[in-house]
Amino acid sequence: MRAPLLLFERRHERLLPFRRFLRRLFRNGMIALVMVIVSLAIGIAGYRWLGGLGWIDALYNASMILGGMGPVASLEGKDAAKIFASLYALFSGVALLTSVAVLLAPIYHRFIHHFHLEVDEGRGKRADR
Repeated sequence: MRAPLLLFERRHERLLPFRRFLRRLFRNGMIALVMVIVSLAIGIAGYRWLGGLGWIDALYNASMILGGMGPVASLEGKDAAKIFASLYALFSGVALLTSVAVLLAPIYHRFIHHFHLEVDEGRGKRADR
């Protein structure tokens, strides 16, 4: 049984109507947004308490690392904060790629599904079974 969160139509099923596709795209966009917000919150908390930065500086540093730009504030003499920053940078790379994949999955799936329907119809098979 498939998980409802990752529900995509199978190769032999009809292409999803456009309105339902937009709903799926919106849902995946919200999932990606929540992933980014949670990742940002982890970074803000780490920079705030381990790095001793203020809230705005913690937000700024976490946002810059999550966006792939790199750290801004210096963490001189704070080994725990440096270890956190290193781990957070690695986590951020994976989190950003994963959220983009979640966001683009419905578009990619629709394109590939449409392609398979055309191939099946070209071979004389019924694509709506």
